[in-house]
Amino acid sequence: MYRRFLNDTDYLGVITQEALSQMTRGNSERFIQAEESAEMSIVEHLSENYEIEQELNRGKYIAEYDRRITFPVGAHIYHEGTICEVIRSMSGYKAPAVQTYWQEHVDTNLDTATVAAYSQFGTYYPKDIVMYNDTLYICTAENGCKFGDIRIPMVEGWLEAEYTLWQPIEYRQWDVVLFDGAFYTLLTLEGFDNNATPMDSDCWGAIADYDPAYNGYEFSEHEYVVYEGRVFYPGTDVNADLPERGVNLSPHDPRNYNIKKHMVRLALYELTKLIAPNNVSVVRLRDYEDSMKWLADAARLRLNPRIPRKVAEDDKPVTDWQLSTFQTDYDPYKNPWLT
Repeated sequence: MYRRFLNDTDYLGVITQEALSQMTRGNSERFIQAEESAEMSIVEHLSENYEIEQELNRGKYIAEYDRRITFPVGAHIYHEGTICEVIRSMSGYKAPAVQTYWQEHVDTNLDTATVAAYSQFGTYYPKDIVMYNDTLYICTAENGCKFGDIRIPMVEGWLEAEYTLWQPIEYRQWDVVLFDGAFYTLLTLEGFDNNATPMDSDCWGAIADYDPAYNGYEFSEHEYVVYEGRVFYPGTDVNADLPERGVNLSPHDPRNYNIKKHMVRLALYELTKLIAPNNVSVVRLRDYEDSMKWLADAARLRLNPRIPRKVAEDDKPVTDWQLSTFQTDYDPYKNPWLT
């Protein structure tokens, strides 16, 4: 799946929304086709001397805000259509777990440099090994973004509560029982009759199923939920941090301005060709030619594109080999050192 460096809003600095809608006609695949072609042109020209792939990834890996994800300080996300920088760490919600998903792994024969870092956007299967906080972990159960079940190694939010089958005996407040296939907790001892079943007594309260969409669970040992036939209560704050600009988010676009500007121009040219290849406007053609000239000049190091240079083994920027002749005149007979 192609990850886009641009977003639809980027085009509005060059073209109106109405004109853009007419070009795409609601088909988002056209954006992808055009941007792939534009990206190929940029990479072909700049990959030899510049860290262009790294710069493109700055835009490609800006994720939409997701309550399941924990975003560290410095990460960039899309929030309400705007690219924002995370200025305070934002925790994702934590779901109860009925099994262990990760275990610490020790393997003295394993080269840790070859182990991939854990990513919340990854998908993991049993025996997969990852590095997280400088520690190796091995996966013991399927989890990951594609499964809709993100499990960060050694991060647990819920503790399991003990329960018993209901019997007509004395109970303490907040005791948990199972009656007729449902879980109940004793809310109050006032007027409690141990012979009355949880269904017939107002002293008992039914325990609701865990709801990942709910974000108001209290950090309390009596905040019970039912998850896959077991009862849990929060052992820490299990709610997601809500995004709020000025609190944990600040509008900021980390993408290289030059790359964004020229990719928009090239992509619009490609979009126009997809619709009417024999009727490309003069404006689109001129912008395309200007951008291609900019790429050619940047590739020949005639201008500074504000993109980090590639570094060779000697920690110096990669340069092409060039030949100096030192000749004083183009007439070979006037350059005795050529003889």
